[in-house]
Amino acid sequence: MKIHEHQGKDLFKRFGIPVPRGQVAFSVDEAVAAADALGGDFWVVKAQIHAGGRGKGGGVKLARSKAEVRELAGEILGMNLITQQTGPEGKIVKRLYIEEGADIQDELYLGMLVDRATNAVTIMVSTEGGTEIEEVAEHNPSAIHKIHVNAATGVLPFQVRNVAKAMGMSGKLSRSLTSFVHKLYTCFTELDCSMAEINPLIVTSDQKVVALDAKLSFDSNAMFRHKDLAELRDLSEEEPSEIKASEFDLSYIKLDGDIGCLVNGAGLAMATMDILKHCGGEPANFLDVGGSATTERVTEAFKILIGDNVNAIFVNIFGGIMKCDTIANGLIAAHKTLGLKVPLIVRLEGTNVELGKTILRESGLTILAADSMADGAVKAVDAARKHREG
Repeated sequence: MKIHEHQGKDLFKRFGIPVPRGQVAFSVDEAVAAADALGGDFWVVKAQIHAGGRGKGGGVKLARSKAEVRELAGEILGMNLITQQTGPEGKIVKRLYIEEGADIQDELYLGMLVDRATNAVTIMVSTEGGTEIEEVAEHNPSAIHKIHVNAATGVLPFQVRNVAKAMGMSGKLSRSLTSFVHKLYTCFTELDCSMAEINPLIVTSDQKVVALDAKLSFDSNAMFRHKDLAELRDLSEEEPSEIKASEFDLSYIKLDGDIGCLVNGAGLAMATMDILKHCGGEPANFLDVGGSATTERVTEAFKILIGDNVNAIFVNIFGGIMKCDTIANGLIAAHKTLGLKVPLIVRLEGTNVELGKTILRESGLTILAADSMADGAVKAVDAARKHREG
């Protein structure tokens, strides 16, 4: 689950992490009122969307008068903000964050994530603040310094001091960074974050570090422990089909291809997407019905798949707990209910597989049976091509 920058900074304050003062605004008048309440002589008008790169896309601008706050707020609110992370479709800006101007002497990058390779929280610090970390990793990887945190000990002061020294920091600035990292790590672990990114983390003239940005995401499986965080979810920033899938306990992620994938199990889903690409196709989604799919859930899964404007649907099921005859009956019911118009390719294996195949064969519906996952992928790619070409 992701949240907005202004929500992340409110959470930072809870852990004593320094941030500039700011106020959220949902209209131009509220933006001007926020600038008036904050005082000062310059402000930053920031678009609030669940994506990075807002500045490059024109979603973060400096205002040196209340009139300019009004003008910029009017420009940014309602704009379709396109960044590298939104994709070409962009996101509509529905809220702003008006923030007081900051004393910036230098810009750093600070990120934390759960690193599956090391089974640890990994902290990344770089002098290349204000630049996407992917660009730094590609063009100047030596500028990224990493700390792999032992969960039993937490962040040790010497680890941060070593990184600070490697970046040419000492004295008050090194101590300020050490304190900041400790507070962010506490925030990260106590709130069950999966990622935290501050870009930029600024250095002020009095050698303090301040979070000028706050990008947080959380482990959705831990939200039962954080009811207050779950309330921060902004559904308007999420893919409607993903929201619908979550209502029926379906694991779904929208992709860019045109072959719908209905599977049971995350590992099988990944393998299915890989083999489709290997055969020259492009998966339209990742849709996992899990091990206890019902006819209702299968029907809802098909509704979501059709909504992705697919040219074929590849059903790849390995029946363990989920029996193949149950899936077969669900597929037939969904096919009849929805009046499916695109090719349907089905590969079944596992518990009650012969019964499942018999049910499909005797249904009278046009269903392409596959003998193996590879056979199904080849048939799905070919069927999608033919359907696409009309």
